[in-house]
Amino acid sequence: MKNLSKVNNPYNDDKVISQCSIFGMMNTTGEVFSGKEIITAISNMHERGNGLGGGFAIYGCYPDYPDDYCLQIMFDTRASREETEAYLKRFFHIRHLEEIPTFPMDVIKSPPDVYRYFVQPKVEEVHEIITDEDLVIRRVMKINTTLDGAYVFSSGKNMGVFKGVGFPEEIAEYFGLEHYHGYIWTGHGRFPTNTQGWWGGAHPFSLLDWTVVHNGEISSYGANRRFLEMYGYICTMHTDTEVIAYAIDLLARKHGLPVETVMDIFSPPVWEQIDRMEHEDRKYFDILRSTYGPLLLNGPFAVIIAHHGEMVAHTDRIRLRPMVAGIKGNMVYASSEESAIRLVSKDLDRVWIPVGGHPVIARLKELAREDVVEAKAEGMEV
Repeated sequence: MKNLSKVNNPYNDDKVISQCSIFGMMNTTGEVFSGKEIITAISNMHERGNGLGGGFAIYGCYPDYPDDYCLQIMFDTRASREETEAYLKRFFHIRHLEEIPTFPMDVIKSPPDVYRYFVQPKVEEVHEIITDEDLVIRRVMKINTTLDGAYVFSSGKNMGVFKGVGFPEEIAEYFGLEHYHGYIWTGHGRFPTNTQGWWGGAHPFSLLDWTVVHNGEISSYGANRRFLEMYGYICTMHTDTEVIAYAIDLLARKHGLPVETVMDIFSPPVWEQIDRMEHEDRKYFDILRSTYGPLLLNGPFAVIIAHHGEMVAHTDRIRLRPMVAGIKGNMVYASSEESAIRLVSKDLDRVWIPVGGHPVIARLKELAREDVVEAKAEGMEV
């Protein structure tokens, strides 16, 4: 019994206060590249973690199954896998399934079994209008809440999340990530503060093709969670970061809001500032805060959010957690530390500290409206 559902904390820390490491890199032409550089970069911030969580998200890594949802699932036991596979066969056409290759290491203790399933939802007789994406989310939530010892930790198309208990460089070696290729990579080294270190609780957090890596604490977690539960999202991973992934799916995918507006919902100005704005801006923020007030993110945070075609770096308005952005040719970087970027790209075209509360957004060139990187404020040059 691997006890996937229990705390896995070899250091027996009760509560520790520090900062996680986050890193993201994107080729805005869509050209894929290996994981070697991001592994090098995140390893340079080793001291920001304590070995209780590391992970990566990769976009474009499954070109042989580009139109299938890839459900990557952790299992406690063979029985939990068999039960889950029986459930999947009821609701999905399974195109291909396999155990995710791993390379055992002494430092990776009692890992769960990890499998991936390339699937398409079966047509259902439903009375409401529902999309394939909603069907996938419905099944993911069902598995994570009702099937003991099974956790779906990645569910998008042509992308995957690889995470676990360990330092990020250890998780990368365990999954052999230097052999994977993608056009967006994000990474995380965890130092848990208020929540336990366990395999499902490592970052990135993912739903469909949305992924989030996060440094900080979301003190508004309770209000955020209750609002999301009204729309059918169920928090099961025992960490505040989970609400960010669900919130952006609700706002961007279901409600169709542009990512710039989503960031304004997460980090709006205070009411006193809104009251001093010109009419149109005041009306805009009045509507956002009145409609989506429970999704405001309180607390210190820096996040890198990604999905196909886009990578977003964002911090709280007073920058209580660090973020640095950089550009070199077609490559866009975001990191907790400039040193990590410089380690993989010494001669940057530009490097800067973004203004708090204003996102830096990298898009594929065919999707970009103005430039490789769009920023609502120029930020402060370094």
